[in-house]
Amino acid sequence: MCTVCGCGDTHEHIHEKGHVHFGQDEAGVSAPGMSQSRLIQVEADILGKNKTYAERNRQHFIDKGVLALNLVSSPGSGKTTLLVETLERLKGEVPVAVVEGDQQTSNDADRIRATGAPAVQINTGKGCHLDAHMVGHALEKLPLEGGGVLFVENVGNLVCPAAFDLGEAFRVVILSVTEGEDKPLKYPDIFASANVMVLNKTDLLPHLDFSVEDAIANAKRINRAIRILQVSARTGEGMQDWLDWLRSALASQMAGTSHGQAAE
Repeated sequence: MCTVCGCGDTHEHIHEKGHVHFGQDEAGVSAPGMSQSRLIQVEADILGKNKTYAERNRQHFIDKGVLALNLVSSPGSGKTTLLVETLERLKGEVPVAVVEGDQQTSNDADRIRATGAPAVQINTGKGCHLDAHMVGHALEKLPLEGGGVLFVENVGNLVCPAAFDLGEAFRVVILSVTEGEDKPLKYPDIFASANVMVLNKTDLLPHLDFSVEDAIANAKRINRAIRILQVSARTGEGMQDWLDWLRSALASQMAGTSHGQAAE
């Protein structure tokens, strides 16, 4: 039992006044009844298997000449609305396909299919993220054309998806201005692993107490190399910059640039 807080865990916690840390031990996470060494081993086994599937997916994308993007965000960031608007604007220009991840329903996949783009819905049940094995199965049902873009819309969650490579070339994190400027500091892993941050819903800025400068500074504090785009999918403001980045990323993929190297 922890002698400080009496929580019943056998490992020690780091305690400060009014603050109890469960993530600063060796494994970076806590689970009742499991030692830090066991937690590390379990995580290594899971992520090791995921890495194998992710590399398989990545090679598939390279062989097909497809740019794969992993879109991550918290729920309600406007991820699907941004994706729908993107698909509408890319229509007839490049082939597109979408993998949708949610715990339940096919609502988002239905919205995507309404644009004319092919989409496969993955329901994760109680799962809080997509993994590379799930995406690999979805690819079996999707027509991926060379020179096209695959958008993977991950489950709305800023925690679990951070650790799982899906085989994507780029990870894009969407942060809406209806959220706090400190999200990158609260959820550093997802921002540290992202190549691009799309600051979405900028049309709402006049109605909110939100500092764009602070949000950008916080993101850069976590990830100096992150590319930041300001967008309103609703009004179209900033969409051209987003599309220009997509085109540049696709060109880099076609030219054989290493995955994860952000397009300029």
